[in-house]
Amino acid sequence: MIRIVTDSAADITLAEAEKLEIEIVPLKITFEGTELKQETEADYDEFFEKLKVASELPITSRPSPNQYIEIFKDAEKKGQEVLVLTLSSGLSGTYESAVLAQKMSTYKEHIRVVDTKQAILTQRMLVEYALKLRDSGENLEAIVNKIEDVRERIVVCGVVDTLKYLKMGGRIPKSLAFIGETLKIKPVIILENTKLRELAKKRGTAAGKKRLYQEFEKESVDPSFPVYFGYTLNRKQGQEFMKETVEKYRLADAKLFPVGSVIGTHVGPDCLALAFVREK
Repeated sequence: MIRIVTDSAADITLAEAEKLEIEIVPLKITFEGTELKQETEADYDEFFEKLKVASELPITSRPSPNQYIEIFKDAEKKGQEVLVLTLSSGLSGTYESAVLAQKMSTYKEHIRVVDTKQAILTQRMLVEYALKLRDSGENLEAIVNKIEDVRERIVVCGVVDTLKYLKMGGRIPKSLAFIGETLKIKPVIILENTKLRELAKKRGTAAGKKRLYQEFEKESVDPSFPVYFGYTLNRKQGQEFMKETVEKYRLADAKLFPVGSVIGTHVGPDCLALAFVREK
């Protein structure tokens, strides 16, 4: 039995984790001095409602190595191999914590830690792919090799509704944020080379979605993987975006998921996201 472990940046709820038989190591979210749980979709919604009226951004802290060590000790007792799939090392020190824990473990030969180079939808996608491989009887090394192949072909991009949270995080000047808000500018972002970067600035959500479609159309999409859609807080908007895209491209396999606080802190409510795998 291979034990699969990921972190809360994959936005997999505790109920889902139990059903999938995986473990979630949480990143710590501290909001105005209070630690917030991010275990259910209701927790995600509560987070964004608080974020709307916040005067400062929450603080996100990576898991400690001890959180992984406890899992490794339990796996050793049960004779299980362990696969850890972490949030992108370019966004957090979570990968470093897991690697340090592996080095400290007496069971290190049976543990593999993989930097997914991803977050939210695409981190989830790799976790679910690993589960599929495990359940089909693949061994640990084969799973790691296939995950490392797919992660290089995976794409997640999104359109942000407001510049407010990028401004609060010091990622853009206040003057630019003021002009952008006045003109209803929507940044289009992509997770690339382990880090978030801006693809474009578009005026209005419709123009932002068109830019996402341009990214979707750049190369052939691998039909053996589903296309994932994400949203922050506004599920109806997410459903409409997925429906529009499914009809536009006649997609056979599409799934919709909420985005939680780890990345949501920076993009804010009413963000839309699109994730897919490119063909080789």
